[in-house]
Amino acid sequence: MRRMFALYLPSALLLMTACAVAQLQLPKSEPIFEAQAQTAIEQVLHTQREAWNRQDLEAFMDGYWNSPDLTFFSGAKEQHGWQATLDRYRTTYASPGKEMGKLEFSDLRIEMLGLNAAFVRGAWHLTMSDGKTPHGLFTLVFRRMANGWKIVHDHTSSS
Repeated sequence: MRRMFALYLPSALLLMTACAVAQLQLPKSEPIFEAQAQTAIEQVLHTQREAWNRQDLEAFMDGYWNSPDLTFFSGAKEQHGWQATLDRYRTTYASPGKEMGKLEFSDLRIEMLGLNAAFVRGAWHLTMSDGKTPHGLFTLVFRRMANGWKIVHDHTSSS
């Protein structure tokens, strides 16, 4: 009996520890903080939309983290860095024969991941002068920086 007890005691302790750790949760942020953070993130997206619609890509890019560590995924291609992301937008939308169109966002869902991070999902929709309407979905990861909330990762798909 003592031998069986000695064999099972470490397993029981490990199981109890695992259960206790599984029940631990990160402290919930204050609802007021979450509301303020969500409003600030919505403002970043609103400012980006306005910049896009006046065809100001540099101002649009202010919503992104100006770092070589920024990541942007779209169309099975991966861009690394703020400059590469800006260059991709220029090539795709602002080069000769291209058009930026009018941008709208919808179905925004913002989930706080902590005090300094958020996960944002939504849909984008462009209206072009020829009547075409490219659209798709996006997933963004925002981080709160010294200079405000910035997109650190963007995964955008189009239909």
